[in-house]
Amino acid sequence: MSGGEGAGPDHRSLEQAAQWFALLGDDAVSEAQRRAWRHWLSASPDHRRAWEYVEAVGRRFARLRDDDAALSDGTLQRVRQQRLSRRRALKGLAALAGTGLLAGAGWRYTPLPSLARAWRADYRTPVGQRRALTLEDGTRLWLNTDSAVNLDYDRHHRRLTLVRGQVLVDTGRDPRPLDLITGDGELRPLGTRFDVRQEDRGSRLAVYQGAVRVRTAHGGEERRIPAGRRVRFDRERIGPVGPADPSAEAWTHGLLVAEERPLGELVEELARYRHGHLGVAPDVAHLPVMGTYPLDDTDQALAMLERALPVRVRRTLPWWVTLEPAAP
Repeated sequence: MSGGEGAGPDHRSLEQAAQWFALLGDDAVSEAQRRAWRHWLSASPDHRRAWEYVEAVGRRFARLRDDDAALSDGTLQRVRQQRLSRRRALKGLAALAGTGLLAGAGWRYTPLPSLARAWRADYRTPVGQRRALTLEDGTRLWLNTDSAVNLDYDRHHRRLTLVRGQVLVDTGRDPRPLDLITGDGELRPLGTRFDVRQEDRGSRLAVYQGAVRVRTAHGGEERRIPAGRRVRFDRERIGPVGPADPSAEAWTHGLLVAEERPLGELVEELARYRHGHLGVAPDVAHLPVMGTYPLDDTDQALAMLERALPVRVRRTLPWWVTLEPAAP
């Protein structure tokens, strides 16, 4: 990540910020250490951005431990007052399971209006959980981690809106047309099984059976995507069509399949199923990964990666985990 405007801080700055947060959260921190932190903070805009990110994750963690008024810039003071040692934090981390309130490894947090829409959705899943549904028309839905959908069925039409996250759809036999709406466009399945994932910079579609017609929200571009193909689209345009990976459906069974997948890409995917920050050092992000990893137990997945690759898992804080090169 670069340090430009709107971009996240680099990996080194993030790791330093997490270490400072852990140090300053200790009651035994000295005034000299606080001065050193202030010097580090003012040395680079990247340091300040990294600190703001780590503080934001820590603030959310503290909110779940204490239901008092919202925290401001006094996160560290609150942490010290609560004497939130690493041992206590590890115990408290269990309280996060199923809440879906902490972000993953991404730099940008989801805006509150988006979270509110997801919270009010007809069906939703928190971080780390999946859900299977059968609708009244026989359509089957699988919601992935941190996802939400709304349903709008009437006598003449069926409409699904993907508010957030990812859904796999297996359409039921029903004469009414079915549309699935994302923030980027409208999908019309033609007797099919397909997967849609909504991301910050567009939506991803993979078609496993039948076909899906894609129409962008603003540009009005339209294309028919057949079975065995995938595509990324945004509000203005539809990208190049490529082959769909059948193993990508494995998430519906709680599995992540990797075939020569870069470690950085795999870690980014695992982060969607965890609370807090999960990152990877650039030195090892390129390492190819093979195997099948459990999505319902990401700690086990990390242990498997640690055994299979020359990496180690470093836990600076209970909610700050990084894969880095193993010691020689």
